[in-house]
Amino acid sequence: MITELLFATFFGLLLLGIHRKVIARIQRRPGPPIWQEILHMLKFSFKTTWVPATASTALFVGVVLVAIGIWTAALLVILSGGSLLVIFAIYMLHKIVEHGFGLSSGSPYGKFGGVRSVISAASEIPLFVTVAAIAIFTKSLMISDIVAYQEFQGPLLFTIPLAAVAMYVVLLSKMPFGPFSIVESKELVSGYKTEHFGVWRAGLEVCNGLKTYVLLLTFILVFIGSLPFWMILIAMILITVSLSFTCALSPMLSPYDSVTIQTLIAGLMVAYVAILGVMS
Repeated sequence: MITELLFATFFGLLLLGIHRKVIARIQRRPGPPIWQEILHMLKFSFKTTWVPATASTALFVGVVLVAIGIWTAALLVILSGGSLLVIFAIYMLHKIVEHGFGLSSGSPYGKFGGVRSVISAASEIPLFVTVAAIAIFTKSLMISDIVAYQEFQGPLLFTIPLAAVAMYVVLLSKMPFGPFSIVESKELVSGYKTEHFGVWRAGLEVCNGLKTYVLLLTFILVFIGSLPFWMILIAMILITVSLSFTCALSPMLSPYDSVTIQTLIAGLMVAYVAILGVMS
């Protein structure tokens, strides 16, 4: 498990580095090297660590450990073929963790970032609709059963494409510099991460790497199915590049517009699943 955890962390950070590089090249900038996020994590590990005077020490430190813990648990669930509901529940719990990050430091930028993390919970609504669509076809929410179903019936990507699109929007909402990245908007400096530095910021980078790896792996297993390991890695890179193009070519939305668009997507998905339920 330690080997898988380390690989997921470093490869997830590499994917975030590729994401930054692709956006930079589209915008005709050289951009940082693709391993920049890994360097950030290592750099912060050796930086001076402190807790702001305005912070709640227990919450400021504890929330970093909780963030790493929940995504480690998510990786374990997906590798063991566990319930998709647990993965999505962890994703929802991460919103509470983001809110905790914002409140823990006492910084106004962190507080605004924490508030926006609650506002951006609209991005989670399509998750529940996606779960319903998957359950209609596979009759199970166990990842192992979903993968087994696709071995005989073909990828769900072609069976329920709109559910895949909804999940893709969720991935897009978690990518930096995207249209739905209201939690880390530039006017908030680094949002809820503004005051975390040193080893605590390194812990945040570890969390970001794990989260990216887990969400992309979930998308591949749920909508494409079982693939050789090397093909899974290539699929992750291709999905990341597509997300990068979308982020580079889309303006960052205001909090209101972000919530409105994601709510509309959720409404369309509800109608889509209702039609699927009637037809089945």
